[in-house]
Amino acid sequence: MNRSTVKISRAFIQKPKQSNTLFQYLNLPSESFTTISCNANSHSPKYKFLLSDHLKNRRLDEAREVLNKIPYPGVHLYTMMIDGYALNHRLDDAIQLFEKMPVRDTVSWNSMIKGCLNGGDLITAKKLFDEMPGRNVVSWTTMVNGYLQFGKIQVAERLFFEMPVKDVAAWNSMIYGYLKSGRVDEAVNLFRKMPSRNVISWTSMIDGLDYNGRNDEALIFYKKMVGFGVKLSSNTVSCVLRACANVMALHLGVQTHCQVVKLGFSFDEFICTSLLTFYANCKQMENACKVFNEKLHGNVVIWTALLTGYGLNHKHESALMVFGDMIRMAVLPNQSSFTSALNSCSGLEALDKGKEIHAVSVKLGLGSDVFVGNSLIVLYTVCGSINDAVAAFSNIGEKNVVSWNSIIVGSAKHGQGKLVLTLFSRMIRDEVDPDEISFTGLLSACSHSGMLQKARCFFEYISRYKSTAIKLQHYVCMVDVLSRCGKLEEAEELIKNMKVKPNSIVWLALLSACRMHSNLGVAERAAKSILDLEPNCSAAYVLLSNIYASAGKWSDVSRMRVRMKQAGIVKQLGCSWVTLRGVRHEFVCADRSHPLSEKIYQKLDWLGGKLKEFGYVPDESFALHDVEDEQKKEMLLYHSERLAVAFGLVTTAEGSTITVMKNLRACGDCHSAIKLIAKIVGREIIVRDSTRFHHFRNGMCSCGDYW
Repeated sequence: MNRSTVKISRAFIQKPKQSNTLFQYLNLPSESFTTISCNANSHSPKYKFLLSDHLKNRRLDEAREVLNKIPYPGVHLYTMMIDGYALNHRLDDAIQLFEKMPVRDTVSWNSMIKGCLNGGDLITAKKLFDEMPGRNVVSWTTMVNGYLQFGKIQVAERLFFEMPVKDVAAWNSMIYGYLKSGRVDEAVNLFRKMPSRNVISWTSMIDGLDYNGRNDEALIFYKKMVGFGVKLSSNTVSCVLRACANVMALHLGVQTHCQVVKLGFSFDEFICTSLLTFYANCKQMENACKVFNEKLHGNVVIWTALLTGYGLNHKHESALMVFGDMIRMAVLPNQSSFTSALNSCSGLEALDKGKEIHAVSVKLGLGSDVFVGNSLIVLYTVCGSINDAVAAFSNIGEKNVVSWNSIIVGSAKHGQGKLVLTLFSRMIRDEVDPDEISFTGLLSACSHSGMLQKARCFFEYISRYKSTAIKLQHYVCMVDVLSRCGKLEEAEELIKNMKVKPNSIVWLALLSACRMHSNLGVAERAAKSILDLEPNCSAAYVLLSNIYASAGKWSDVSRMRVRMKQAGIVKQLGCSWVTLRGVRHEFVCADRSHPLSEKIYQKLDWLGGKLKEFGYVPDESFALHDVEDEQKKEMLLYHSERLAVAFGLVTTAEGSTITVMKNLRACGDCHSAIKLIAKIVGREIIVRDSTRFHHFRNGMCSCGDYW
């Protein structure tokens, strides 16, 4: 039966008295009307139920079989089947069925257009829209949304203004499109021109302004919305709480919390999550816990919000307790839960705990997830396990630019210059566009590995060819490369000719290298520039004082110390620590407060004798006090990093790796001593100072004595 036949037979159904001639003309038996009528009326409810049930459970082939059994399905049933195909990304089947439809109404056309857009086929959607015989406001709005979805803001804008009739949904769509593409002022202007607004209009503006960093304006819109008496939705409240969290507007956020209670939204899971995030951002973890404890939650998102909140407030032990409670309460962590928990492990430098959580993520099938993997790279890098970091990077299924940046920056901190260059080459081959962080990692790797010419090439490339302007951190890295390579005057000239205003960090990079190359003149100029920018910079005073001490200029050392005392500047105390079974053990120079001090000093005395046998002679230039030689030797022997190493030796198993963290740059004499200690005890000793990691093995250091 062709399409015209169906139309005529339906006309006959509506007017049976005029049907005889038509049946004769079409050569149809007179009982056709009776058969069609009976089939349509007696089976439609049953078939409709079966069709709906199959589609709901994604049994599309069974649903199609049901549709095929219906002698003359109506437009509604066809549309249901088309929607099912489209929702399950079987766009070709949806189009074929649409083309077979004997009659199409506006709803079916709109469904097909929307299905094409959801399936990523803008061309077919546009073709259908152009061919559509009778468009309504939904058709136009669907197409506007489609163009916005594909980032074609100008086409969507033109289509919007061509619309013969615009309802509030159409206006809302265009406002949302403007905000999503960052065209905030156009969105504000369009909002003001709206003939009528609903709660979605206001919520879109609040959320969009907050998303584009105009948080204060978002809260102003919220106050206006309340002033106009617009009833708040749960989505509105969530957006407002996010904006309050971003600007830490505690008073307004608390008021909004009161509105939540009045409106009965207290147990809404999205609201609960927003409240937790708000209080956490405002450093109100007690209130965040109160919100959480108001109801026993089984929602992983709410648990993750509390876990993340503790992490944001540097309460990492509490964060890991929450993660443990999740597991015990049978709340399965998601990728965000693992990311937050691993970030807290990084904050605590808790490698063992991090490995446990890594194992759980693998069991739950998230071992190759990109977000979990990125956090694992950071964890293993921070804790000194660069090989584990590389393995975690390799296991990531689909790497993003954060993955590449994390492993490049991490490898650079461990002095793995060649590995960084290899990774960068792979990144380019995989067509991942490097950003400013990528180049910071590259230049940092060049600095730690002494690759001056490579650094020059990268720096020139960033300056000339990258679309993003060269950043301050790139100058810091380049100055560091030049300074470490002995090009102090060139580094100083680069600072003077920077395209951006130099800060104290750039000058500190130059000053810190002056001692290595014994250049007092450049050091004094660099220190003056730092103190002009930051008069109370303790690092500048200490570095210059140390350079004077190395040169034996003790009167200048005394002068610097007097200036520091007069200005009330306190030198940062050198500290080293070892994290053992989740407990952090800290040491300062000549510290005897630790419960195991006796064993630690016995181990150091034993090591002192062994070091002499290996020909070790203390470098007294690193004893930065004007005292007798014997006192200098004793001061060097009990530096904080040596105490930490000795602690590791007496508390860990033979052959295991010892990892020591230090808040300042490693002492040069301690660096020489620890190289030999690693050989004497037959262990790998990892020391992270303020600039990089040192891996000591068999009398050698990964830095090649260049740091």
